[in-house]
Amino acid sequence: MKPINTINLTAALLLISAATQAALAADEPSAMDVVRHANRVAYYQGKDGRADVKMTITDDQGRTRNREMTILRWDQPDPNAAKAGATAQDADKADEYCGDQKFYVYFHRPADVNRMAFLVWKHLDKEDDRWLYLPGLDLVKRISSADKRTSFVGSNFFYEDVSGRHINDDTHELTKTTDTYYVLKSTPKDARSVEFGHYVSWIHKTTFVVVMQEYYDKDGQKYRAYKALGMKQIDGFWTVTKSEMADLKTKSGTVLEYDNVKYNVGIPEDVFTERYLRRAPQSYLK
Repeated sequence: MKPINTINLTAALLLISAATQAALAADEPSAMDVVRHANRVAYYQGKDGRADVKMTITDDQGRTRNREMTILRWDQPDPNAAKAGATAQDADKADEYCGDQKFYVYFHRPADVNRMAFLVWKHLDKEDDRWLYLPGLDLVKRISSADKRTSFVGSNFFYEDVSGRHINDDTHELTKTTDTYYVLKSTPKDARSVEFGHYVSWIHKTTFVVVMQEYYDKDGQKYRAYKALGMKQIDGFWTVTKSEMADLKTKSGTVLEYDNVKYNVGIPEDVFTERYLRRAPQSYLK
């Protein structure tokens, strides 16, 4: 894999126009507006996308494990845009592709996960569909909604972190606005469905990149923390190129580094089907 070309996050943010920040601050959005923008930047840029990802897992004794994978993404046009009377040309705009979504994650290394694949059909109005292919057993396993808040292939990221949490699953409150960030507190609507009590997000005011998130348990103790460590513009989209998730209780952490990121690749929807779990779409994985 080629070395990742990562711009330091602080330096990248300083490159963004101060005038643009001032213009946005003049008309402060609602908490839900901020969450919608941040969700689009994190998961919906372009009509589709692909990235090579290096995962480094570090335990409490400093020992590391590495995994390498490729992530493919496909978006369908926002169905609400059509309901509102949008034309076909409007619906074809890249920023309108924010309806249901599909993810395909294919593992290359190490040998014990080679050819393993993870498939998600993300729905706006119901629970997601998730499958995991285990090549050693030639088995496709359905992942239930109860498992989405569990470790993704032994890392500190959860299955839900990979494809995104539904923004309507939480109540969002804009608790603070600084010169640089919107700070939001998000509380689950169904407390029984998750392990956290609430989480706090720092969202950059101009790019709407989620720079940091802190998760608190139901006793109010911080136990999990996410940070964006690097970002740059790719194909006109501000993109996180390095991120970290830390478990503050176990003193372990996982770093993700993104390389060969591309948007609007033209990946066909039928790639994101169960048959391609066993027969990987190699032309999109190189």
